[in-house]
Amino acid sequence: MEEYIANKIPQMNMQEIATLCEQIRQKILEVVSTNGGHLSSTLGAVEVIVAMHYVFDCKANPFIFDVSHQAYAHKLLTGRWNEFSSLRQFGGISGFCNPRESDLDYFIAGHSSTSISLGVGLAKAIHLEKRQGMPIVFIGDGSMSAGLVYEALNELGDRKYPMLIILNDNEMSIAKPIGAISKYLSQITSHPMYQSFRSATKKFLGKMPDSATYLAKRFEESLKLITPGILFEELGVDYIGPIDGHNVEELILCFKRAKELKKPVMVHIQTIKGKGYKIAEGPYEKWHGVGPFDIQTGKSLKKASISPTQVYSDTLLSLADKDERIVGVTAAMPGGVGLGQLIDKYPDRFWDVGIAEQHAVTSMAALAKEGFKPFVSIYSTFLQRAFDQIIHDVGIMCLPVRFSIDRAGIVGEDGETHQGLFDIAYLRIIPGFTLFAPRDNATLQKAIEYAYKHCDSPCAYRYPRGQFILNDGIFKASDFVLGECEVLQNGVDILLIGYGNGVGRAYLVCEELKKLGLNPTLLDLRFVSPLPLRLKDYLLSHTHIFIFSDSYKSGGVGSAIGEFMASCDIVKPYYSLEIESQFVRHGDVKSVERFLGIDTISLVDKIIAYIQSDKSSKPKKI
Repeated sequence: MEEYIANKIPQMNMQEIATLCEQIRQKILEVVSTNGGHLSSTLGAVEVIVAMHYVFDCKANPFIFDVSHQAYAHKLLTGRWNEFSSLRQFGGISGFCNPRESDLDYFIAGHSSTSISLGVGLAKAIHLEKRQGMPIVFIGDGSMSAGLVYEALNELGDRKYPMLIILNDNEMSIAKPIGAISKYLSQITSHPMYQSFRSATKKFLGKMPDSATYLAKRFEESLKLITPGILFEELGVDYIGPIDGHNVEELILCFKRAKELKKPVMVHIQTIKGKGYKIAEGPYEKWHGVGPFDIQTGKSLKKASISPTQVYSDTLLSLADKDERIVGVTAAMPGGVGLGQLIDKYPDRFWDVGIAEQHAVTSMAALAKEGFKPFVSIYSTFLQRAFDQIIHDVGIMCLPVRFSIDRAGIVGEDGETHQGLFDIAYLRIIPGFTLFAPRDNATLQKAIEYAYKHCDSPCAYRYPRGQFILNDGIFKASDFVLGECEVLQNGVDILLIGYGNGVGRAYLVCEELKKLGLNPTLLDLRFVSPLPLRLKDYLLSHTHIFIFSDSYKSGGVGSAIGEFMASCDIVKPYYSLEIESQFVRHGDVKSVERFLGIDTISLVDKIIAYIQSDKSSKPKKI
């Protein structure tokens, strides 16, 4: 297969295009089944993306993909066919659009609902520079649940910048078509005769007295009312659809007509998630994002084990069975955060509000005020989208909302848009928040129980994607007590302070240092806000202090301990082994850790080098 295919598509006939679509699907299946990645949405978008490249030159008319996990076909068509086998691998191509990878990827996108806003900004630039072209926005229907979409549509409908918005309806949230009548009217609305009729009607009405326009106005309004696009029409954006998203010929015709209108147009297309791979066809959440799997059977190739997400799900369900005041919410990720079985069992108490993190948080603030015990279950990277609501609606009134932060720390293959590295820094600055973290599955259960029983103010606890570094059973799980840390191993001179998954890192380092004849103290910090008062004693009694957590060094656990030491007038050096300030790119976790220098070997080397450089004191050996 040639590397750059997009510019050849306009010369292809429909049979050649059908063959190309099958080749693209097969390539996606082969690579994703090996590497993991997003699957069902991107399989469903193949014909749409091919049709986009048929009608539009993406250099003059930049393609803006929302979330961009749907854009694998675009990558394959724009010079990355051979490189596609490195998808999501360390040093390979990203699972999302990324301008560093190709100038035909207009914008980086890992979070949803940004595309129309970006399109408005681009349309303004095109207008100001008086150049040809317009933004081509591709947005999934699930992304339409976020408020940013409607903020952008509100301005676009007023300004009337030329833009094509392709709304991919794959049975996730947008309204279904209204049978044969809707299809018939959609075909009418996409026809130039209809558009011409509407334009002529508006001009005619503008010249007539109000008394003569009633019937004409009613006809226009009635036509819109029986199409699914009334909302967008009322916002000032022309609507065409629904269109069969797997009929390339129909898509091409529709896109050409939309291009000729030179105004904001939304084309509503319908696709089947997982199209072409029968096992995954349909609105199945489990096929949205997958690990390596067997193509023939669809079975995962990863060894099954109990994840922190499953522990959270099972523990919260057990508590909810006993206390009907427990409620919970997630933002479009019920399976990902483990809330699915709670929504199934208690649909009146647990909710998926769609991609609306801000609403999720604020709605739970009201429930907390009413005496309920709300749990907000959101990935670390997505929780940051609700930062203002956490401060304004939860923090200021000190309401007991419990934040269960999944995917905290390094998440690996999803890359810089998904790494959960900010939550400690952005939450610990909020007055009144209690922040704590478990070190393994057993203490995660204790953390959930603590949040349920003892928190009368906002609290948050974090846990990693996949597995904790520390296996259960190495240390006995004890209850969380506010402001209390836990010594896991007593030693001398060297103090290893771990927080959350950082305890596992510190433990592995501790074992290696013991092999070198050293005797470190291993401390599970447990709380980072408020910090344990007993921490002062350990800081004073040890010479070399090292801090481990899966977060950025800036604003992280080391920063908190440094502030604590200053408040206690403790003047001595400490070494944070957290992550340096940078956006961490994608790759398998082991490779990313080695690159960042937070794998066990690198951490041990740093500690030994640091100790050897300290001429004032040498640590005692066992």
